[in-house]
Amino acid sequence: MAKIKVLDSDITVIKVNDEDFISLTDMLKSKDGDFFISDWLRNRNSIEYLGIWEKIHNSDFNYGEYAIITSKSGLNNYKLSVKEWASKTNAIGLVAQVSYVYASEADILNVALFGLTAKQWKDLNPKLNGNMRDYSDVNQLVCLANLESLNAHFISENISQSIRVEKLNKVAIKQMNILLKDKCIKKLERSK
Repeated sequence: MAKIKVLDSDITVIKVNDEDFISLTDMLKSKDGDFFISDWLRNRNSIEYLGIWEKIHNSDFNYGEYAIITSKSGLNNYKLSVKEWASKTNAIGLVAQVSYVYASEADILNVALFGLTAKQWKDLNPKLNGNMRDYSDVNQLVCLANLESLNAHFISENISQSIRVEKLNKVAIKQMNILLKDKCIKKLERSK
């Protein structure tokens, strides 16, 4: 990762497939500090996105605090910093992996749904046999089947890998949100 200096601020630049990508977060911080980031965290959709990611990847996520934050999000008088979000909900955060070049289509789906590649999962779980899909719940498997079909459609339309990951991730978030609320899926889980 390289840095460039813009008006006395360090801005991160990464090169992917001979294209430069500049960190929007760094640019926003240099303009008005954390104002735009905290403003983004006021948006209910942003909070729900982060909450779903944490539910999938963080067993220590504080659902009580998340519910309080969600109920206040979107109100004009409510502000939340990244530091507050992390401390109140015990969030572990996420790392954008859209620009990474994946070795296989399976890893594109893994990153879109689980947020990490099969190798990353194995490195985090060396004592477990099998792969992350062997440890997936019914909701994740339903979503994964849908993502596989959608990814095949995106490939036929010649959509680049980085765009596919981004689109598939958005679909995964929406579907997981729906599936986590679906009573029929909960019945299937209980009958296992």
